[in-house]
Amino acid sequence: MKFQQHRPFLLLIIFSLAFVSCSKDIYRENNKAHKKAVKETTASIREIPKTKAELKYDTLSITDKWIGTTNFSIRKPNYVIIHHTAQDSLQQTINTFTVSRTQVSSHYVVGRDGEIVQMLNDYLRSWHAGRGRWGNDTDLNSASIGIELDNNGSEPFTTTQIESLLVLLKRLKWKYGIPTANFIGHSDIAPSRKVDPSIYFPWKMLAEEGYGLWYDEEVVFPVLSPHEYTSIPIESTDDLPQETVDPILALRIIGYDMSDPNAAIRAFKLHFVQHDIETELTETDKRILDNLYKKYL
Repeated sequence: MKFQQHRPFLLLIIFSLAFVSCSKDIYRENNKAHKKAVKETTASIREIPKTKAELKYDTLSITDKWIGTTNFSIRKPNYVIIHHTAQDSLQQTINTFTVSRTQVSSHYVVGRDGEIVQMLNDYLRSWHAGRGRWGNDTDLNSASIGIELDNNGSEPFTTTQIESLLVLLKRLKWKYGIPTANFIGHSDIAPSRKVDPSIYFPWKMLAEEGYGLWYDEEVVFPVLSPHEYTSIPIESTDDLPQETVDPILALRIIGYDMSDPNAAIRAFKLHFVQHDIETELTETDKRILDNLYKKYL
């Protein structure tokens, strides 16, 4: 009799445990495939190069003798490239990155609620930068860590999300010694193709925390003092005469690919001006650029 009374409750517990078990295993097959892919990819690292004799003097062989050194370490990332997902949910992005046909991935995805999902070991090469270029580096997938922010591109980033991003950036900068200037956006490295992260992304805040560079606002927007006790902040410096460097040269020094100058200007404005990005450089924009490029020398 007592069993019959508690049977519904027991069935509920059994069902709940089964549901939790299934939920935990939702990515079991995906993670199994991931481990297999990692094993296949890293096999080349463990391979001992063959000598000319071992290759029977094949025309491609170059090694006369192999002697292994004990003085080495694994190569590490030198850039962090920030993206927005241009999708509607964290789950949608995870699905995109776990289907082989998409041929796209990232090391981390940060949800709107601040959840950080790591999808690849930092030392492995994710497919997030495409054919991007920064300075003379044309293989940024091999030199960078990709971070995707769950954001559709037309909405502000949440405070919780940015807080989690800052925690992640702090760890990456400390662990790998990534230079401050090397925290950049997808649009910076692919100005002709990409516009992420959007104008809502707080680049200035990141720069103040040590992740990326920013211009000196007190230089670009000086304070005029025509009276002894009165200071007048000016909102536009378009009419202030000052010699500036050639903008194309300045953009190239910063790192932009100048094969499409208009696209490079748009990417620069998206990152450092964050309004009127489709217009030509104003005099104020040029002053920002003139102040900024010197930090990259």
